[in-house]
Amino acid sequence: MATTSTSTQTRPSRNYLRIILTALSRYGTIGGLIILILAFSIALPYQFPTPLNLTNILNQVALTAIVAGGVTLPLVVGEFDMSIGYQASFAGVLVTGLMVNQKLAAPVAIIIVLIVGALVGLINGLIVTKTGVNAFVATLGTGTVLVGLNYGYSAGTPITAGLPSMFLNLGNGTVAGIPNDIVIMAVILILLWILLNRTDLGQSIQAVGGNIEASRLSGIRVDRVKILAFMISGICASLTGILLAARIGSGEPTAGDGYLLDSFAAVFLGSAALRDGEFHIIGTLIGVLTVGVAFNGLAILGAPTFYQYVFQGALLVIAVALSSVARKYLKR
Repeated sequence: MATTSTSTQTRPSRNYLRIILTALSRYGTIGGLIILILAFSIALPYQFPTPLNLTNILNQVALTAIVAGGVTLPLVVGEFDMSIGYQASFAGVLVTGLMVNQKLAAPVAIIIVLIVGALVGLINGLIVTKTGVNAFVATLGTGTVLVGLNYGYSAGTPITAGLPSMFLNLGNGTVAGIPNDIVIMAVILILLWILLNRTDLGQSIQAVGGNIEASRLSGIRVDRVKILAFMISGICASLTGILLAARIGSGEPTAGDGYLLDSFAAVFLGSAALRDGEFHIIGTLIGVLTVGVAFNGLAILGAPTFYQYVFQGALLVIAVALSSVARKYLKR
């Protein structure tokens, strides 16, 4: 009788724990974002929760969100694209060089650079799918090649003089008072969400990521799907580099390198939001906003820069760890 009583008492407690862990695995990141917003709003009531600062946060994270949105697709199919930061840097140098050195019009230069981004993605996809090279190694190698091309084209010096005002306005202008980067970010993320959730290609991408062998047996051309995912990632990385160059008014050889860590932190942090460890566009946006709010609030508080990176790394590890522990427990 005592054993039955103990078992009866333990079962409700396990059910409560299951409910808590399920909530943490799906809503922990969102809860963390809300807590950050409330905490900074209380600590900085006249600086943080203002329309101007909220717009500033969105503007600060816009470029990270674009490149992170793009890299989400290779991750969905189970591959890594480690070249995105180097692609962004190369795109910024190339687009400014084409306008300054080759005297091309801004729209023509931008289109060429976006095509180059797609070609880099195509090369990444072909290497991974046709040669069997691990995506981590393949894309890191491709990115290193881009570093060499970047320095070869720019001679290691920023390209600044002679940039047309049309191009500079792209990174610093507004639409109805909203910075262009925010508008472009919103458009890109909406398009990526529609692609991933409302198109046959998106369904194929998710199917390949879920079960590659079952996808092959069902007639999905797995290699083509992976290649297209890499191409979209390359286009988004190049677009980020273009917008960054327009924002700072210069083609800096290393300007986009940092987006590699920032985007992966946001995507993995977002994978712990709403879904159980799955990569998705809304989660990526939540991850980007969480990191952006933290950086902005700490900066206003006057915290040294290194605290921002400590917080970013700790937040990422905690979020992913909680999600992983919850999933393991719930599978029992």
